[in-house]
Amino acid sequence: MRDILETLKSEHDTLRDLFAKINATTDRAEKTRAELLDRIEAHLIPHAKWEELVFYPAFAARASHDQLLQHAEAIQEHRAVELAVLPDLHASPPTSRQFAGSVKVLSEFIEHHAKEEEKEMFASARRLFTAEERADLDRQYEDWKASSAAEAIEAQARIKTAAKAMLRAPKAPG
Repeated sequence: MRDILETLKSEHDTLRDLFAKINATTDRAEKTRAELLDRIEAHLIPHAKWEELVFYPAFAARASHDQLLQHAEAIQEHRAVELAVLPDLHASPPTSRQFAGSVKVLSEFIEHHAKEEEKEMFASARRLFTAEERADLDRQYEDWKASSAAEAIEAQARIKTAAKAMLRAPKAPG
């Protein structure tokens, strides 16, 4: 039977693999780094946005007082990545040590978030949602990822990140 928690964990595993690859690159691997970052964002952004729009609100609606803390932490971790880590990464040339450092921070941040989500939030969600409800959420997620709404949300997130990155990029002397 389908299960949204297994799908989300599988996507975490995909991101772990992509981060291992980008962290293994050298500063000379400009094209490879750019391609891997694009692949990371192509997996990360829809995943995070769907969690924020559907999964987290459904979780919060059923959560206990303690589980609401898990929810709040997850939301803040998403915000930190979106508002600070990704724009800083995009503000750095792919051949720079700043880029490598920012990728490392992003990968560690995502790893921490995924481990915590899998260990705590997903364990709680298994008790809060029936197997049928988790299967239905999985179907909704699959449909949403193929929708124009998901495409628009991903484009908006990328534009927002690029705009913030432009504001953070070092100014050329002159």
